[in-house]
Amino acid sequence: MANKTLSGKTALVTGSTSGIGLGIARSLAAEGANVLLNGFGDSQQIEQLQADLAKEFGVQVAYHNADMTKPAEIEAMINFAGDKFGGVDVLVNNAGIQYVANVDEFPVEKWDAIIAINLTSAFHTSRLVLPRMRKNNWGRIINLASTHGLVASAGKSAYVAAKHGLLGLTKANALETATTGITVNAICPGFVLTPLVQKQVDDRAAKDGISNEQAKKALLADKQPSGEFVTPEELGALAVFLCSDAAKQVRGVAWNMDGGWVAQ
Repeated sequence: MANKTLSGKTALVTGSTSGIGLGIARSLAAEGANVLLNGFGDSQQIEQLQADLAKEFGVQVAYHNADMTKPAEIEAMINFAGDKFGGVDVLVNNAGIQYVANVDEFPVEKWDAIIAINLTSAFHTSRLVLPRMRKNNWGRIINLASTHGLVASAGKSAYVAAKHGLLGLTKANALETATTGITVNAICPGFVLTPLVQKQVDDRAAKDGISNEQAKKALLADKQPSGEFVTPEELGALAVFLCSDAAKQVRGVAWNMDGGWVAQ
């Protein structure tokens, strides 16, 4: 076990019952971290997921169903991590939702929900885990932003605003912890084939009367020069690097993994 870089550490990954969050949780578990999952889904499937991860990686896996729009529930989840594991050493703020409409047609409640989940929740989790990280003089906070934290797309004002805000939070938090053993960084994925993006593909296929495969290619052709999706496993490997000693002077970065999207 000694060669695993995160043995004895605990990782909380928000929005980790599927997609990117689950990919990152798996990668951290593979390095020996105990994992606290969070997210929505069928309770039996989540129980099975916990059991599978624990068995596959030989770590402890727990789950908390905190609604990331509710500060009191976020606090309850951090307290639960304290009771169960002694606290959080690696925080991955991944929970996110999306809605597409022009600003003048954007539903106010959708704006509020996106800002709450994609941005404000990261403020709450960070403020609550930092005291213990400071006491231990070790911690890793990784915020899952997006290429939309760096550039914009029409129709995604709330998401773009939240992800730009998340990069601002990352930088400020990195400066506040700069002289400590805590690092704070952001990962900015391009298109990843998550359930969220699959829905965009399905909608496009239906709208344009094309196959799912053609819709995927069209979606990527718009933005992602590599023509390939980023995978949750690739993002997980980057998260593991950011947790390692090799990355201890990587502070306040917005690291895009996007098939060349932002290079254009």
